[in-house]
Amino acid sequence: MVEGASQGARKRRGLMFVLSSPSGAGKTTLARQLLAGDENFVMSVSATTRPQRPGEAAGKDYLFLSDAEFEVMVQADEFLEHATVFSHRYGTPAGAVEAAMAKGLDVLFDIDWQGAQELAERARGDLVSVFVLPPSMNELHRRLTTRAQDSEEVVAGRMSQAADEISHWAEYDYVLVNDVLEDCFAELQRIVNVERLRRTRQTWLTDFVRGLRVDTEESS
Repeated sequence: MVEGASQGARKRRGLMFVLSSPSGAGKTTLARQLLAGDENFVMSVSATTRPQRPGEAAGKDYLFLSDAEFEVMVQADEFLEHATVFSHRYGTPAGAVEAAMAKGLDVLFDIDWQGAQELAERARGDLVSVFVLPPSMNELHRRLTTRAQDSEEVVAGRMSQAADEISHWAEYDYVLVNDVLEDCFAELQRIVNVERLRRTRQTWLTDFVRGLRVDTEESS
């Protein structure tokens, strides 16, 4: 008799989990909560050409590159996605993401709709995308001004860009409205749990079912 896969041997392929939203809608807070409460999640570390900010660690928060270094990686096709945001370039190195998913880890992406589109083109089977909407544009403006991180001019720019970002909501697998943060996070967790159970991510199932068939033949 062939033994079926034990619980410990039931390994799955990890997924690419994308969170997108207009600035201020809450995706960064939701991402932090996922990472803090779920050891199977790791954060994708993006490469960027923007200057390093105080308190940021190279290689942990971002891979800080010059424009020339970034372009070399683009030409070598080393990014899963890359885009220009607020005059700076951002990209996701492919190697680290693939290695994490092969271990059964889920890779969390905090990227915009351009990056999500590129990921969908290159790795649709591994991708789960969630767009987070604010409950209203007035509330979005209130959140941007309340956090006191940006000047009035920057806030105005982010509000202007938000309308364009929101127009891409239908390109995502799931859409959540972040009215009450706790409720939105609970819905996000439900999405994660369902997507992890998809048959195509249960890489152990083929051998397990093969073993069941052998057992059936031996007992007949």
